[in-house]
Amino acid sequence: MKAVAYAQNLPIEHPESLLDVHLPDPVLGAHDLLVEVKAISVNPVDVKVRAHMAPEPGQPRVLGWDAAGVVRAVGSQVSLFQVGDRVWYAGALQRPGANSELHAVDERIVGHMPKSLDFDTAAALPLTAITAWELLFDRLQVLANHRPSGQKLLVVGAAGGVGSILVQLARRLTGLTIIGTASRPTTQAWVEKMGAHHVIDHRQPLSQELQRLGIDQVDYVASLTHTEQHFPEIVASLAPQGKLALIDDPAALDIRLLKPKSISLHWEFMYTRSMFATDDQIRQHQLLNELARLVDAGLVKSTVTERLGTVNAAHLKQAHGLLERHAVMGKIVLAGF
Repeated sequence: MKAVAYAQNLPIEHPESLLDVHLPDPVLGAHDLLVEVKAISVNPVDVKVRAHMAPEPGQPRVLGWDAAGVVRAVGSQVSLFQVGDRVWYAGALQRPGANSELHAVDERIVGHMPKSLDFDTAAALPLTAITAWELLFDRLQVLANHRPSGQKLLVVGAAGGVGSILVQLARRLTGLTIIGTASRPTTQAWVEKMGAHHVIDHRQPLSQELQRLGIDQVDYVASLTHTEQHFPEIVASLAPQGKLALIDDPAALDIRLLKPKSISLHWEFMYTRSMFATDDQIRQHQLLNELARLVDAGLVKSTVTERLGTVNAAHLKQAHGLLERHAVMGKIVLAGF
């Protein structure tokens, strides 16, 4: 099968940073689906793995943890899907990625694709939606109801992939007042389009920007980028007994700053369930099915903003470069081989 892989950790500008390769077809485990990949999306995790995780010698590693496609075969214990089903998923970090014509994935982390979307539009959503859903409801434990609660959520970096879907889910499924951050007129307009009640500029002190809106403190913060840079202002902006959730990888945080306000810290990593084969990993199957229902009902929209063409090394290099330059609003997708 055709695939795109990397053989060593190289800058994306290097001619061999990503390679077009041919690999054997995947071998299925008992709970696996064999998916014919129709479209993929590119995420910061692809960039991080390519830059920092060396493949086994002589075994190029395939990236890609957002996919939409069609089930072509099933393992001996599969019960949730059948051949011909259209599916979407984010996969598992410890297994080969989906930048390949065929891909093996555990059915318990796969969902039925929305009926209303084509493959490339659908491929933009799984990883960011799982991350946003788990952050909002599993980590911050926000109540899922539509009644205005008077509570406020600040989303730092709301124009990116996770932020774009997190703002939508919070607006549609909770009673929170949502304040998103973005720094450019185009990204600010995007965050408003996704459903934020207010948008502030994270190039300015967050607490001052909130006060400009007449908001002294917020109850929840979802910090999606540059947490280390914003941390003192996040603490200043959170109410006593507030909650902070993050997804990035700050080099250091002085968590002692959280103590006076009894602020709780929560880390969201959507691969935890698949990486440790937790008893509740089927929750990702369930939430992807629920997300598909919300999409088909018109309540949640795909966050795809850029289509770069077919899945090959040249186009994926372009996508990685855009992510490394923090030049992405929403999601990048590629479709077909």
